Amino acid sequence: MTTTLEPPVTTAPALGIHTDLSNADYHADKTSLSSSGARKLLEPSTPAHFRYEQDNPPAPTKTFDYGNAAHKLVLGNGPELVVIQHDAWTTKAAKAEVAEARERGAIPLKQHEMDMVTAMAAAIRKHPLAAALLDPAYGAPEQSGFWIDGPTGIRRRVRFDWLPSIQSGRLIIPDYKTAADASDRVMEREIEKYGYNMQADWYEEASRALGLGGQDAELLLIVQEKKAPYLINVIGIEFGSRIIGGAKNRAAINTFAECMATGNWPGYGDEPNYLALPGYAENRDKELYL
Repeated sequence: MTTTLEPPVTTAPALGIHTDLSNADYHADKTSLSSSGARKLLEPSTPAHFRYEQDNPPAPTKTFDYGNAAHKLVLGNGPELVVIQHDAWTTKAAKAEVAEARERGAIPLKQHEMDMVTAMAAAIRKHPLAAALLDPAYGAPEQSGFWIDGPTGIRRRVRFDWLPSIQSGRLIIPDYKTAADASDRVMEREIEKYGYNMQADWYEEASRALGLGGQDAELLLIVQEKKAPYLINVIGIEFGSRIIGGAKNRAAINTFAECMATGNWPGYGDEPNYLALPGYAENRDKELYL
């Protein structure tokens, strides 16, 4: 199925770095492509999914709230955090307070949830490398950038969790994430699942396009567990995986450019798609039954 829509009309932010652009205004620009958007354009998602989510942002989830609340306390910028002083949020009074907080853009939390994200921020400050990468004396949070993609002419955008303001040598771009398990074994799968190799290539290319660093800029993920003792794993993306991420980004950029030019945002297609068994199942069943 193909969704046909008029090209979105917005007042797009100017090209270059923006130090005070709100998160809402950043995401409101439908004329440009972000790293998360690029990942949404590729399989197993589709351009139709991408465009639908642009026009219908998903409702906040607890996982989303925890991540944003931790970002607020770790990075020092973000929505207001409001503790809802009710043991249960099922009462009329509690529901009203939660709704009022969300209406003004705040994140409602229970007291134990506020205690958790506060402890997470404290653990970050005690981690030598994470604390150095996020030192407020040498950087600032939530910096947005917009630039023109050379091959296609589309607008691209990036929102850095943290951007160093004093640089000596290689530009290191930290990106803070929360996780249930930050171990190497699990994070290898998360890199593939969430396309963090695409994000690394996107942010590193953004830094070059925006004149922020040389050819050797590098994204480092600061991944923190959401359970005590709130351990932190600082992760770099291996070079070959970033090359693959760059190729996938280019495919997504080309798809976005075509969809913007035609107004067509295709889904899974209008004709039958003939599929085979997964390789492991086919091999197993051939051996057992053929």
